[in-house]
Amino acid sequence: MSRSAAGSVHHQDCGPAAATDNEREIRIAAAIIRDSVGRTLLVRKSGTDVFMQAGGKIEVNETARDALVREVSEELGADIVNAEYTGTYAAPAANEPDHRVIAEVFICVLDAQPVPAAEIAEMIWFDPEHSPDLKIAPLSRLLMKEVVC
Repeated sequence: MSRSAAGSVHHQDCGPAAATDNEREIRIAAAIIRDSVGRTLLVRKSGTDVFMQAGGKIEVNETARDALVREVSEELGADIVNAEYTGTYAAPAANEPDHRVIAEVFICVLDAQPVPAAEIAEMIWFDPEHSPDLKIAPLSRLLMKEVVC
């Protein structure tokens, strides 16, 4: 495992999640979903003002891929037809002060047009060059630089 200066952690393990030793770390699975013109899907959860990748917490003994499939189905009403694992990335948590997320990240293709559901209040197709100034989660900003570019 190696860590870049930007905060990413790269390794190939995406097996079942174990309880973290550090209570301030949140293990999540995150989806990079792009449309036909290259924009990236970002979501905003109810009660928050920060946009981020779709996905969510990995349950104990759940694989990152299984968590991602579950979360995307719940949040966007669509199924994943392809998920390419890109690595593990770490960043400050957007909605939990003094915490950081450890994210297993996948580039995903969906079987249908996503629609906000469950705790998702809003979704946008984000283009950093043509989108208004938005509050974007630190992990999403990192992924825009290191994966999406």
